[in-house]
Amino acid sequence: MDRNTVTGIALIAIILIGTLYFFNDKKPNQPVSKTKADSSQIVATKRDSSHLANDTAKAKLSDTTRAKVKSNVPIGWEVLTNGENKEYTIENDKLRLRISSKGGKINYAELKDYKTFDKRPLLLIDSTSSKYSYEFSVGAQTVSTEDLYFAPTAQSATSIEMTAQLSPGKAIKQIYTLSKDEDYVVGNQLVLVGMNEVIPRNTSYIDLDWESKVLKNEKDSTISRNNTTIHYRNVDETPSYLTETKDAEEKFKKSTDWVSFKQQFFCQTLISTKQPFEDADLASQTLNGKNYNKQLKAMLTLPFNHTENQSFDMKFYMGPLHYKTLSHMNLDLERQIPLGWSFFVTAWVNRFLVIPVFNFLSNFIGNFGIIILILTLVIKLIVLPLTYKSYMSTAKMKVLKPELDELKAKFGKEPTKMQAEQMKLYRKAGVSPFGGCLPLLLQFPILIAMFRFFPSSIELRQQSFLWATDLSTYDSVYNFAFNIPFYGNHVSLFTILMTISTLIYTHMNNSISPQQNEFKWMSYLMPIFFLGFFNNYSAGLSLYYFFFNILTFLQQYLFKRFIDEKKLLAQIEENKKRPGSATKSKLHQRLEEMQKRQQQQPARRK
Repeated sequence: MDRNTVTGIALIAIILIGTLYFFNDKKPNQPVSKTKADSSQIVATKRDSSHLANDTAKAKLSDTTRAKVKSNVPIGWEVLTNGENKEYTIENDKLRLRISSKGGKINYAELKDYKTFDKRPLLLIDSTSSKYSYEFSVGAQTVSTEDLYFAPTAQSATSIEMTAQLSPGKAIKQIYTLSKDEDYVVGNQLVLVGMNEVIPRNTSYIDLDWESKVLKNEKDSTISRNNTTIHYRNVDETPSYLTETKDAEEKFKKSTDWVSFKQQFFCQTLISTKQPFEDADLASQTLNGKNYNKQLKAMLTLPFNHTENQSFDMKFYMGPLHYKTLSHMNLDLERQIPLGWSFFVTAWVNRFLVIPVFNFLSNFIGNFGIIILILTLVIKLIVLPLTYKSYMSTAKMKVLKPELDELKAKFGKEPTKMQAEQMKLYRKAGVSPFGGCLPLLLQFPILIAMFRFFPSSIELRQQSFLWATDLSTYDSVYNFAFNIPFYGNHVSLFTILMTISTLIYTHMNNSISPQQNEFKWMSYLMPIFFLGFFNNYSAGLSLYYFFFNILTFLQQYLFKRFIDEKKLLAQIEENKKRPGSATKSKLHQRLEEMQKRQQQQPARRK
């Protein structure tokens, strides 16, 4: 491992660390203008039981700019404020939903194919975690559907119509229908019958107040919390999101296609199917209790046209962040999955290489540890030409080491002269001093693609391999009763194996390649640093790097068997004798121009 190779690895390590912080805070928290003094506040959802009181946030999120008068319902609406709260179930193979008579909202949403980390039913919504209310003005007062009682007026196994009948010819209907063609999709229709005679003519909107406390469904609450936020897409724009690592709020008066409450592996997404939402007020807030990670809120505006019968057609996606499933909806919902930078091709690597290969192999192989091994082998074959070029560069530098030592002994006190003579030697021998570094940098997009893929891949969620029970999170063979700074409170065996194999690989390279002493300690320090860095990350990621190192050992062994250093030295000597060997490449020319300018600077100063 020569100096340039170590420099390349150091650059990769620095960028890898920067990537972690960059993706954990991908969007700055935008300043939000304060609302008017008479604006009401978005009040946290009430808890049904006292043991959840610790989850209540201390600070309230700021409200929408539209004022709402706190009072009882208008005269004539009392008939809808009394009743018995009942739940009605609709379900299919993927979802089980319960619709509450109070508010006519989804009060329970269970994903049948998934479980929590402790094997409980996986819920996206429970009775204490959600609010879904339409709000509109009637005179000087505000009506909220959350306060009204609905009754089922039509129901089947997969659909239900909930109606709040104010009087003959005047009603509010909420219709929920499980899609037959799209998994995890629930049709959501609001129908207003005769409300044009009730809502004042000067009111041109209805507010949709949607809130959800995100339940703790994953083993690692910290990583899960840092992957929970609100995503959205404005019309004719690229999807965006609120920052994930701190409380955030954003307001905009733009037409919006969809808003999604996204967590690490699942999401609730509300999609407008005909007419987009007009305005949006979005907010996320961290909760410190043991039941929830964050509270996500969205106040959306629906246009009201004062027609006798008006409907708002929407749909929910309540399901996994599965790339293929989301991409088939053609709404850019798959962009919620953090696959890396598009401009740095890491997202392309995941979309067009890693995910297709992974999905193809999973059709035939049930063991995801074996799938990771085969995926690693495929990637090693793809980067084989770059790896071979890097190895050849290291081998050439090794056979040139005696001559480089002679130059150092002769011109060691003249650094500029020393560099010039080294470049001359490299040019004559046909050796690039950056041959070991550039191939490593070219492999960097794949390195980062893997770094992003494994922690966010729902395919790995709760998939076991050997002692690891869930490859999407860390494996633990021993838990401490305390936390070790920069390491954690557990021992990840896959991370240890990865670190040991990396140290062995580093020792092998240091023993066969010319290496300056000041760089040796750096090459050994980085694997130790990664021990703490990866201990809390996905076991699948550590397993991938471990397999990668094992295959690299095999590859190095084969290279060493088939590359004869004596023949390589003879070839270099032949290169020196050729008349064309003195031809300067553009890189050599630039380096020599830089050296000349350095030599001229002292003369100019004199």
